Amino acid sequence: MTDRQKPLHWHTFLFALVIGIVIFLPFVIFDGGYFIYYGDFNVQQIPFYKLAHEAVRSGDIFWNWYTDLGVNFVGSYSFYLLFSPFFWLTLPFSTSFVPYLMAPLLVLKTACAALTAYFLVARFVRDRRYAMIGALLYAFSGWMDFNIFFNHFHEVAVFFPLLLLGMEQLVMDGKKGLFAVAVFVNAFVNYWFFIGEVVFVVLYFLVRLSDKGFRMRVSLSRFALIAFEAVLGVGCAAVAMLPSVLSLMGNPRTGADELVSGWNIWLYWHEQRQPAIIQSLFFPPELCARPNFLPDHGAKWASLSGWLPLLGMTGVIAYFFQRRHDWLKKLLALCLLFALVPGFNSMFILFNGSYYARWYYMPILLMCVASARALEDCAYDLGSFRRSIKWSAIVTVGFIVMSGLTPKVEDGELSIGLAEDSVLMWIYALIAVICLIMTALIVLKERQDKRFVPLLASGIAVISIAFTIFYMANGKNTYERSRYVINTAIQGREQIELPDDEFARSDAYDAMDNLLMFWHLPNIQTFHSVVPASIMEFYPAVGVKRDVASRPEAEYYALRPLLSVRWLFIEDSKEEQEPMPGYSMYDKQMGFNIYENDNFIPMGFAYDQFITREELEDFQISHRDNILLRAIVLEEDAWRRNQDILRPLEDHTFTASDRVLEEDCAARREYTVEHFRRDTRGFSAESSFETDQFIFFSV
Repeated sequence: MTDRQKPLHWHTFLFALVIGIVIFLPFVIFDGGYFIYYGDFNVQQIPFYKLAHEAVRSGDIFWNWYTDLGVNFVGSYSFYLLFSPFFWLTLPFSTSFVPYLMAPLLVLKTACAALTAYFLVARFVRDRRYAMIGALLYAFSGWMDFNIFFNHFHEVAVFFPLLLLGMEQLVMDGKKGLFAVAVFVNAFVNYWFFIGEVVFVVLYFLVRLSDKGFRMRVSLSRFALIAFEAVLGVGCAAVAMLPSVLSLMGNPRTGADELVSGWNIWLYWHEQRQPAIIQSLFFPPELCARPNFLPDHGAKWASLSGWLPLLGMTGVIAYFFQRRHDWLKKLLALCLLFALVPGFNSMFILFNGSYYARWYYMPILLMCVASARALEDCAYDLGSFRRSIKWSAIVTVGFIVMSGLTPKVEDGELSIGLAEDSVLMWIYALIAVICLIMTALIVLKERQDKRFVPLLASGIAVISIAFTIFYMANGKNTYERSRYVINTAIQGREQIELPDDEFARSDAYDAMDNLLMFWHLPNIQTFHSVVPASIMEFYPAVGVKRDVASRPEAEYYALRPLLSVRWLFIEDSKEEQEPMPGYSMYDKQMGFNIYENDNFIPMGFAYDQFITREELEDFQISHRDNILLRAIVLEEDAWRRNQDILRPLEDHTFTASDRVLEEDCAARREYTVEHFRRDTRGFSAESSFETDQFIFFSV
């Protein structure tokens, strides 16, 4: 076996692992063993890992009381982490140690992405060293950097290459089994991304048929085998997919009103969107919260990045020049078309009208294949790379001129540049130019030297390390904010002391997202996208916006007793210490003033009046939470069944006041259940009422 044919999968894995360690180690040292980033990573990924870890280890896996008003645990956490093998690796460790594992898991996922990508790229190159190059490009692509913010997206990048590899083995080699396993793993790990993967794999298969060698092997029996293994894989994954899909049924974010339609099928509603898509291929990713080159492209959280470290688009463009008629060239061209046309782009999310570029990891993998093949052949076709570097330079300079040197007039003042942050824009421009120069020097000068592949690998490593450290440092919270996340959020649970004599929810005024989830307290302030449809329906009915989070404002203070909120946390440094009426100072802990709700109503209280949904909608939206303390909303069949214990709301006039609130809460407290007990499947309660009562539980 020659050096070119020698398998290098473990070399690739270890090299990627070392690069990942070098990237993350400075941040872990800075944070004293933790990895604290910013935004969703801090307030979702870390607390979700802790919460799910404790739930699984304790067997509390059916119903979760610490997420919003209560959620189906499997349905709400399968999208984020529950069926990820990387999450399972945390189970031998204690829950308090889980935050220390966030960086090691990211490093491991990056190395595993390089490993799986290697096996696919290796099928399309003669020299296995170029398979390592392609794998490194994939593992350290801009998409991977961008989605450190969304830690759970890396899992799909790890397992997706197995889908294409399994299909190739099944069709080209007649090897059975891997495709079914790959379908199962991808569907099992993340059902949402699997939807887009199905679309892409079908597209891949259809375009692959244009290759004669592939087409000749697709007999009727082999096509039937592909279908069988696909169905088998999905069937085996149903244990994870079914509860997840059922939990989403009725969620307004999946309804017909959210589908892309009209001109939005053909044209993006942001004029900067198409240029931003092209720009994302030639420049490193920008922080999702701070788009800069085209600041108004309207895709902050969409994972918009297609950049490959060092090479950018030079390898892909060179491949286009090298091949006249090629299935991979056709497929990449189709992917670009799909990215630029909103209706096609939306196919990967079931035609939802929201814009996402989160499927880009799939064409990025094929871009890595094309780049590896182009590099392998550059010694014999140098002209293709010369032209590629020239065109990459033209596009790069074009965006630099457009964003950095375009004059604009605002409020009568002339300025130069369209970027939000001109200094940062020029840093990105410098990085892109440096990558172009390095690529030109390595490819044009060293292409026939034995050092060519090592230089490529070293260049990718240096750029990946330097840029990713810069990227994360640019986004990372300040030292003070990081210490707050560690000392107050992560470690605060052990320091908070509250009575546990009865079930009660907590509230936090103007606090960090999911702070109370960190502290393992049932609460009404929850930043979580996947919750039961009933929660998504309830909050808007009383005037509270509910999209990716439940954040009822202080003006809806009557919601608190309705939802059995007893405790309110306000940082003692805040000037506003009385955001809602009816609260008394209880204690001061960890820099928070803790207030007790004087109008607290225990879980499980009785109503004696009802109103219909239509009647509720007749009230001012700002008064509906108050009305719900007086009468329960019932559909017609429900109130007819309970006419013996419920009467229609007698007084439809309402005046908001502290006294009225106290009276309504006192009336609800008159009949409450005894011994309310939570468990992993729900709750149980006992009562000793002398007459039948209609009892409400806010679950």
